[in-house]
Amino acid sequence: MSDYAAPLADMRFALMELAGLGEIARLPGYEGVTPDLVDAVLEGAGKFAGEVLGPLNRSGDRERSVLENGVVRTPKGFREAYADYVAGGWNAVSVAPEHGGQGLPQALATAVSEMWSSANTSFALCPTLTASAVELLIRHGSDEQKRLYLEKLVSGEWTGAMNLTEPQAGSDLGALRMRATPEADHFRLTGQKIFITYGEHDWTDNIVHLVLARTPDAPPGSRGISLFLVPKFLLNADGTLGARNDIRCVSLEHKLGIHASPTCVLSFGDNGGAIGWLVGAPNQGLAAMFTMMNHARLDVGLQGVALAERAYQQARAFARQRVQGRPLGADQDGLPIIHHPDVRRMLLSMRAATEAVRALAYYTAGEIDRARRESDAETRMAAQNRVDLLIPVVKAWSTDLGFEVTSTNIQIHGGMGFIEETGAAQHLRDARIALIYEGTNGIQANDLVGRKLLRDRGAAMGELIAEMKAEAAAPESDAAIRQPLQAAIAALETASARLVEERDATRALAGAVPYLRLVGLTAGGWLMSKSARAAARRLAERDGDQRFLQAKLATARFYAEQMLNAAPGLLPAIAGGATVMDYDLETL
Repeated sequence: MSDYAAPLADMRFALMELAGLGEIARLPGYEGVTPDLVDAVLEGAGKFAGEVLGPLNRSGDRERSVLENGVVRTPKGFREAYADYVAGGWNAVSVAPEHGGQGLPQALATAVSEMWSSANTSFALCPTLTASAVELLIRHGSDEQKRLYLEKLVSGEWTGAMNLTEPQAGSDLGALRMRATPEADHFRLTGQKIFITYGEHDWTDNIVHLVLARTPDAPPGSRGISLFLVPKFLLNADGTLGARNDIRCVSLEHKLGIHASPTCVLSFGDNGGAIGWLVGAPNQGLAAMFTMMNHARLDVGLQGVALAERAYQQARAFARQRVQGRPLGADQDGLPIIHHPDVRRMLLSMRAATEAVRALAYYTAGEIDRARRESDAETRMAAQNRVDLLIPVVKAWSTDLGFEVTSTNIQIHGGMGFIEETGAAQHLRDARIALIYEGTNGIQANDLVGRKLLRDRGAAMGELIAEMKAEAAAPESDAAIRQPLQAAIAALETASARLVEERDATRALAGAVPYLRLVGLTAGGWLMSKSARAAARRLAERDGDQRFLQAKLATARFYAEQMLNAAPGLLPAIAGGATVMDYDLETL
């Protein structure tokens, strides 16, 4: 398996030219974010990812986490790597200083998070969940909960875990049965949770579980779900660790991928009930948990970006050294397979897809910064609306393409890609889960259509389309990209209008997945056009590495020709809800 090297030049370009980090650094609270600081953070993270986390990726996949006498042990080196991660302050990059963080922009933290997932996806899952728990407690926790738990979660001294799924309740959280019985100033929780990532491990002394459960008088369905903070170890009055809570890991799942990450079955209340405290208002747990889930969805989308990057690096390295056959038109033997036209095409498809999903993820993170820090309330609201619209696209489109890119990596390796020793298969296996967790990609598509598009009759989408049209009409936009982008925008506008007017909700949702792909492809084309314009401008000004900038132009043009041109072809599938819903289920 090839080593991981963070693509710092690509990351800087996407941050500055697409996310607008230069403008973000002028927002209130971000004034200290200088170019030198950004470079120091990116270079430090790249070094840690490449030298500490990357070498553990393959060994962790082989060794796996194990459960021994009720104790989960992670693979060799993981615990020590996490201690170094915490000592380096990496857990607190984007958390506000008043909560013990470094207060850096979410856009910059997003680039850092990509590096962790590229180098070692199994490792990165735990800090991702802790960051989501921090976000949840900041927004919904009581003053006492923040006092007792927030500082140690922000520092990484403790970790957080999200407890949603139960054996009978996967995506249907309204079917949850976990019970929370009131007792004095707390509750006692009983029941079982499954698929709990890092629900038990050997990295820290305590784990803070955020658990969805029902109180005895709760109404049925999703309206009756409350959220509880349930620590692995209870705390004494002074905040020190006390008695072990009534939570037990009863098994670890045997998974297709992310083997080093312990995915736990947790039992609550085998000996009287696990003690927990209500977070937020009763029966409002699902709304509070979505704070944690939406943060996690951005990070899951980043896993698609990250594994696409890792697979591309591996495929490129292999194609540069693997000799097989004489490429068509070559005048000599012994040339590596990168000279074969189809191998070159596959590598370009991997590179273009990776750059497009990175562009969308970083742009969305930049909008999060604007929603938090812009001084004008109307501007903040507009940025938040854009974030709400794009989060399901980042999560689903990025992970779909990430999986496609890891599959192409195996194809470039040929038969060697199907052999575990090359490591190509691990990226494919690790990428597959991202299409499922934090809401399957079908659920993300339903959310995009059913909530984001229809709730405002397409207003937020219309604002995005208007910006895309302005980019396509810009005189300096690249001629090779302009026509495919305009055609994709026209298709998106038509599809959005049809879905808004569709009276049969089932038919609208039957076209939701191709609609999300259309949004992703078009948004990617919009940002790749911006990328091409920025590269052309900097080339003309001789600002930066000329070869790098030429590659940016060429990659954007390839995206337009090979990927964006397919966008209008999705219209029949989006409009084909009747074909789907009228099909005879008995013959399916």
